[in-house]
Amino acid sequence: MPVNTGGRRKHWLLSTKPTNIQQYTGRMQLVVEDFESMAPVILNPSRVPMTDEEFVTFCQQYEDCFVECTADGEIIIMPPNYSRTGKRNSKIIVQLGVWAEKDGQGEVYDSSAGFRLPNGARRSPDASWIRKDRVTALPKKQQERFYYLCPDFVVELRSSTDRIRRLKAKMEEYIANGAELGWLIDPEERTVWIYRPGRVAECIVNPERIPGEGPVAGFVLELADIWV
Repeated sequence: MPVNTGGRRKHWLLSTKPTNIQQYTGRMQLVVEDFESMAPVILNPSRVPMTDEEFVTFCQQYEDCFVECTADGEIIIMPPNYSRTGKRNSKIIVQLGVWAEKDGQGEVYDSSAGFRLPNGARRSPDASWIRKDRVTALPKKQQERFYYLCPDFVVELRSSTDRIRRLKAKMEEYIANGAELGWLIDPEERTVWIYRPGRVAECIVNPERIPGEGPVAGFVLELADIWV
């Protein structure tokens, strides 16, 4: 039942009861911000943090959506991207993947891959790259589950429904948790924000391409298809 409905913001209380043996039955507060604009749904569990098993069980209830979890245990449920965003993201993945195959030092992951960051957050960057030696150093069992690490290089692609402030906070979180380089690409504004450890984010307006550095030195992302 709704607890409060005011304007375009709604609060709901619910109890999740998965049928899986790994049950997560804590009460949650469901916050819907401007639902018609496809804004994320935010859940605040009263009992945190979830285990990996509980998180997977919970995600299975929203298998058509993207689900992330903040370091504070706040769960963010995001609707599928609009089609154009998916097309743009595929262009990034293809370019990064082709380069990575030639370079041979790391592996590429798309937005379906989840990572458990050192601060406890569970994130799924739109594109990421990790050195192979970091992956092989993980326990064998963990290599089949969520990697407990932050990728060396991350990319977030802003869709028309994303709030830039939330994305910038995610980029700062990646850097704070060990990422060596991060790109926040905003097709609507034709800008790329570059994040590096110990430095203020750099904003480049309407670039034709972005050269990689640090962990992905030698990679060049052509942006013509991203701006379309």
